[in-house]
Amino acid sequence: QLQLVESGGGLVQPGGSLRLSCAASGFTLDYYAIAWFRQAPGEEREGVSCISGSGNTTYYAASVKGRFTISRDDAKNTVYLQMNSLKPEDTAAYYCAADNDPLLFRLCVLYDEYDYWGQGTQVTVSS
Repeated sequence: QLQLVESGGGLVQPGGSLRLSCAASGFTLDYYAIAWFRQAPGEEREGVSCISGSGNTTYYAASVKGRFTISRDDAKNTVYLQMNSLKPEDTAAYYCAADNDPLLFRLCVLYDEYDYWGQGTQVTVSS
C-alpha cells in the first residue's frame, strides 16, 4: 500500500521552530516531486513549498519564504520541512503530497493534482 505519513507537528511558541517529516512507505520517493500544503480551520488549502523530483528545484510561498526550508533524503525515503521563526498564522494542519509526473522532475508546482497525499500533522503556534 502506497502511503505518506507526516510527523513532527506540535505546539510551539511564536518565534520557535519545528521540523516536519514526510515518510513514504510502499514506494520510494526517488524522482517524485514532493509538496507541502497546509489548511487552517475555515480556510482553503494553501501550497507552502515543493521540491522537484531531481531535488534541484525548490519553491516557497511568499508567506513562508526565508523562514521554511524543504529538503529531501532519498536514502531515508523522507522529505523534511524545516520551519523557523514560526508565527501564529502558520497554525494549520500540514500535509505532504507526492507525484512522479515527468514534468515535475526538473521543476515543481503547488497545485492540487499530486497523486499521493498524507493524513496531515497539526502545527499550532501560540504563546
